[in-house]
Amino acid sequence: MAFLYASVGHGGASGYLAVLAIFSVAPAVMKQTALLLNLGVSLMSFIAFYRQGFFRWRLFWPFALASIPAAFVGARIPLSDSTYKQILGFCLFIAVLRMISILRETASKPLPLWAGLSAGGAIGLLSGMIGIGGGIILSPILLLFRWASLKEAAAVSALFIFVNSVSGLAGLKTWIPLDQSSLVYWLIASLIGGFLGARWGAGIASNTKVKWILALVLVIASVKLWFV
Repeated sequence: MAFLYASVGHGGASGYLAVLAIFSVAPAVMKQTALLLNLGVSLMSFIAFYRQGFFRWRLFWPFALASIPAAFVGARIPLSDSTYKQILGFCLFIAVLRMISILRETASKPLPLWAGLSAGGAIGLLSGMIGIGGGIILSPILLLFRWASLKEAAAVSALFIFVNSVSGLAGLKTWIPLDQSSLVYWLIASLIGGFLGARWGAGIASNTKVKWILALVLVIASVKLWFV
C-alpha cells in the first residue's frame, strides 16, 4: 500500500484503513494507526516529488492554512462505529475513482484564494474525523479544476497529507495503546514501501494494472464497511 500510494503523492491512509477494515480492527485503532503510518510515507513522497521540481507553494498554502486547524477539530468529533464506517466507506470509493480514472495533462489555471481556503477547511475536517490525510480528496480537486498537473498535484498532496496527519494525531482525544511489536513491523514495511514508491512515482509513470488491483482491494473494504 505504501509503495502504491507514495508513487502518486499519497500517504496511504485509505489503503491502510481498507486492510484494517477487512480484518475487522476497531475504528479507534484504525484511525490512530493510519495517521501514524501516513507520516513517514507522505513525507518521503513529498521529498521525492520536491526534488524533481514539482512542488508549488502557491498551491499548497491556501489549502493547508485552513485544513490544519480543521483536521485538529475533526479528530475531536466523536463518531459512532457505524457512522465512522459509513463515512470511511464513502471516502474509499472516492479513492477507487481516483485510482482508476484516466486524467490527462491540461494547462494549469490560477487557484482562487477563497477556493483553496474553503476546500482545505472541508477536507481537513473530514480527514481528522476518519483518520486520513486528505490527499485522496485534494488530488482530484486539483486536477478537476486544472489548478495543477498530475505530478504537481502529487507533490502538493503529499505535504498536505503530512501536515493534516500531524494535526489529526494532535487532536485525538484519547491515545489507545497499540501492539508495539506489530506497529514496528508496519512502520518498517510502510517506510520501505514509501521510499521505493516515491522514487518510482516521481520519475516514472504509474502502472495501470497495479492501480486496478489496489482499486479492487478498496472496493472490497468499502463494501465490508457498508454492509458487514
